[in-house]
Amino acid sequence: MPSGRTSTPTVAGLLRDISTIGRDASRGGYSRPVFSTAETDLRGWFVEQAERRGLDVHTDHNGIIWAWWDTAARTRKDAVVTGSHLDSVPGGGEYDGPLGVASALVAVDILKTRGLRPRRPLAIAVFPEEEGSRFGVACLGSRLLTGALDPDKARRLKDPDGNTYADVAAANSQDPRLVGADYGTLQQLGVFVELHVEQGRGLIDLDQPVAIGSSILGHGRWKLSISGQGNHAGTTLMKDRRDPMIAAAKVVVGIRDTARKYRDARATVGRVQPVPCGTNVIASRVDLWIDARHPDDSVTAALVEAIGLTAQVFAAEEGCTADLTMESLSPTVHFDGGLRDRLQELLPAAPILATGAGHDAGVLSSHLPTAMIFVRNPTGISHSPEELVEDRDAEAGAHALADSLAGLAGDTRAPR
Repeated sequence: MPSGRTSTPTVAGLLRDISTIGRDASRGGYSRPVFSTAETDLRGWFVEQAERRGLDVHTDHNGIIWAWWDTAARTRKDAVVTGSHLDSVPGGGEYDGPLGVASALVAVDILKTRGLRPRRPLAIAVFPEEEGSRFGVACLGSRLLTGALDPDKARRLKDPDGNTYADVAAANSQDPRLVGADYGTLQQLGVFVELHVEQGRGLIDLDQPVAIGSSILGHGRWKLSISGQGNHAGTTLMKDRRDPMIAAAKVVVGIRDTARKYRDARATVGRVQPVPCGTNVIASRVDLWIDARHPDDSVTAALVEAIGLTAQVFAAEEGCTADLTMESLSPTVHFDGGLRDRLQELLPAAPILATGAGHDAGVLSSHLPTAMIFVRNPTGISHSPEELVEDRDAEAGAHALADSLAGLAGDTRAPR
C-alpha cells in the first residue's frame, strides 16, 4: 500500500503516493483493470484518505465508493458531488481518473482550511470500470447506477479470460445479485462536477491551465467477428485458404478509409484477437473491436453501418463471413447549461472546451445536471504513458474544483 499523505497534501503528492501501483513493465504506463490487485489497492488508498478527512465512506451494491461530507442537518439531499475513477486502460497514463480523485481529496482539504460549512452535502464518488478495459462496457458503474445497463447483461459480461462479471464481483465481496439501478442514491444527488485530465490539445493552444467542459462526443464500441477456416500454416496452399486474418487486415484499413469520408468522425481498431492465436496456425476466427465517434449520433450510426458493409465485402473476398455486434453506445452529451454558466461565474478565466472522450459525467447527465473541469495536458496525449499534468496545473485544477464546490454548496457561516 502507498505511504500516508504529508501534513500539507497536494495533488502531485497524492499521485506520487500511488505511483508504484499497477505499473505495467511490458506495455509501459499503468494497467489497473477493475477488480485487479492494483485497482483494489487504489480503492483501499482512497477509503483511507477519505476517512482521514472525516468523510463518511461506504461502497454501494454497484461497487461505487461514496465519501460524504454531511451538513449539520445530516440530510443527504441535493448533494454536490465530484469524483472520477481509478481503473485504467491497458498501459494507460498516470492521470486519467486518479487526477480527478486526488483533486477531489485536495479540494476537501482546501475547503476545510477555509472553514467552509456547506449548506448542501458534499460527496466524492469513485466509479468502477470507467474505461471498460476488462468487461468491455465503459462507465459500467455509472451505467448500473442509472439503469442504463441491464443488470442481467452486466452479470453475463466476460473478461478476456472468460470470467463473468458476476463471478469476479462475487470473488471480490460484491454481491452480483444486487447490481442495478439505484434511484434512491440518485435522488440524493443535486449536481455532479468531474475534474479530468484533458485528453487533447485544447488547453495547450489556449495557454490556460483549466477549462470548463461543454459536451462529450457521441461514441460506441462494436465487436466484429470474421470467421474463416482454421488450418495448418505449412500444409495449406495459399490458394486454398479462407484466412480471416487477411480479411481483418483489409477491414482495418477499410475502417480508416470509411471514417475519413465523414467530417469530424473518428473510428479506431485498438484490439485484435485471432482464434486460436498460434504462430503456425491459420486462424479460424478473428475478433476485432471498433471504437466509433461523431458529434452527430445519426452520423455515427451511418458510419458504423458503412463499416459493417465494408467488412462484409472484404470478408467475402477471402471466403469468410463477418458479424458486427454493438457492445455499448453513448450519445452525444451537452452538459447542463445552467450549471456550466454557474461554473463560468466561479471560474471566469476558464475557457469552454468540448471533449471527444467519454466520462461518467456523461452517463449521469441524463439524471442530474453535470459538468466537467479539464486540466491541461502539455503533451496532448492520453491513454498512453506519455500523458502528463504538470504539478502547478494539478494544483490549479484542485483550487478551481474547490472554488466550484464552495460556490455550489454554499456556506452556513455568518457574514463577517
